[in-house]
Amino acid sequence: MPSRTATRLLAPLAVLAVAGAVLAGCSGTSAPKSSGTASGAAAACAPASEGSAVDAVKVSGAPKTEPTVSFDAPLKASSTERHVITQGTGAATKRGDLMSVEFSVYNGSTGKVATTTGFGDKGQPVQIAVDESRVLPGLVKTVECAKIGSRIVGVLPPKEAFGSKGNSQFGIGAKDVVVFVVDVLGVAPTKADGTPQPAPAGFPTVKLAKDGTPTVTIAKDAKAPDQTMVGILKQGDGATVASGDTVTLQYQGVNFRTKKVFDESWNKGPTSLSTNGVIPGFAKALVGQKVGSQVIVMIPPADGYGSSGQPAAGIEGTDTLVFVIDILGTSAAPAQ
Repeated sequence: MPSRTATRLLAPLAVLAVAGAVLAGCSGTSAPKSSGTASGAAAACAPASEGSAVDAVKVSGAPKTEPTVSFDAPLKASSTERHVITQGTGAATKRGDLMSVEFSVYNGSTGKVATTTGFGDKGQPVQIAVDESRVLPGLVKTVECAKIGSRIVGVLPPKEAFGSKGNSQFGIGAKDVVVFVVDVLGVAPTKADGTPQPAPAGFPTVKLAKDGTPTVTIAKDAKAPDQTMVGILKQGDGATVASGDTVTLQYQGVNFRTKKVFDESWNKGPTSLSTNGVIPGFAKALVGQKVGSQVIVMIPPADGYGSSGQPAAGIEGTDTLVFVIDILGTSAAPAQ
């Protein structure tokens, strides 16, 4: 709900702006908006099988290094096919996990690179949910059940990739098959794991459930601030969020006036949002913070939804918003 408008990349690639343009992107001017429920989380593991299309893709290079990829275009596939190039030695991932990955995407009709996160020292790892309601179905079939440390190639038909509209940002047409080469780096946390900090004076109190879900209590006589105020509840030590990054996070939004939750990701799972695609106050709470941190922010209308509010969420034009945000990962926009 902090997003202006949400677009699914990895769902149809709401996760390839990497995690925002390709894997789970957002644009517009609202508060973050969750990309969907984790309906596939409990589903049985069912990775794609091998086939002639994926067999035609030749990939060389070790995991965490830039792969060399070649195939005779155009590729044709009626269903997703995958091949594990290098078998990792870590634990197997499962539906519902939040995976940390690096990848390159290729247009199967032209053989050209559509986008890449980079790899190893030059890479920008991103987080993707192993959940078809939030990520491209063919990508889920490519990575699910994979062991950490694996390098995998997947060939996705249009219906399990970007669908009938394709993706013009990445030069992929409606009939183009898509090739992913993915390095599975690990499973990301689903809640902030930084060092707890004393709550800042004047902020609402926050109590956390065992799974990390916050409960925000706003004093009856509390006065809403006239400017955006940010406090740190947990101090992380990961990468620093930069302006323009796509951030993987959990959040809960509370209306200062009603004291009620109007939106949250905790009943859906982590989501990814661009700092350029959220309301100004939400972006102020993210930029400059480190991964692993939990922040609380109070956002007056000027940095929120303005004088028009957000009627669908019960937010009036004079309402101040309170967000508790767990920062789980961040990545810069991918190269094109």
